[in-house]
Amino acid sequence: MARVFLAIVGAAYILLAGWCSCMPDKTAMAVGFTLHPGAGQSEFLTVYGGLELALGISFLWPLYRPKDVSFSLLLCLLIHSCLVVFRTASFVFYPDIPTTTHLLAATEWIIFIGAVIFFVASSTQRNSESAALRARDGER
Repeated sequence: MARVFLAIVGAAYILLAGWCSCMPDKTAMAVGFTLHPGAGQSEFLTVYGGLELALGISFLWPLYRPKDVSFSLLLCLLIHSCLVVFRTASFVFYPDIPTTTHLLAATEWIIFIGAVIFFVASSTQRNSESAALRARDGER
C-alpha cells in the first residue's frame, strides 16, 4: 500500500512539473504569481518544473527499487511536514487567501497524513521483522 500511495503522490508531482513547465503563465496565475520576463520565468521553471520533477521521481523510485520505500516515505514525510507548517503559517500571516491555495493546503495535509500513517506502519513492520530475526537467531 505504501508503494501505491507514493506512486500516486509521485505521479501528481510529475503532472505538476509538466503543467508548470509547459504552461508557466497559466500555472503561476493560478497560484497568485506574476512571472517577470527572464529571471522570474527562469526561477519558476527551475523550482516549479525541475524541483517538482525531482520530487515525483523520488516518490516513484520504490516502483523501481522496492527496498527503498522507507527512504521515499521519510522524504515524503519530511517535505510535506514542512509544507504543512509553512502553508499553515501563511494562512495566519496573509489575508485573502484564494480557494486554489486552500485546495493546495488540503492536498498537502492529506499527503502529510498519509505519509505519517505509512511511515509509522512501515517502521512498525521493520521493527517486528527485525525482532523476529533476532529471536530466530537467538534460538540457534
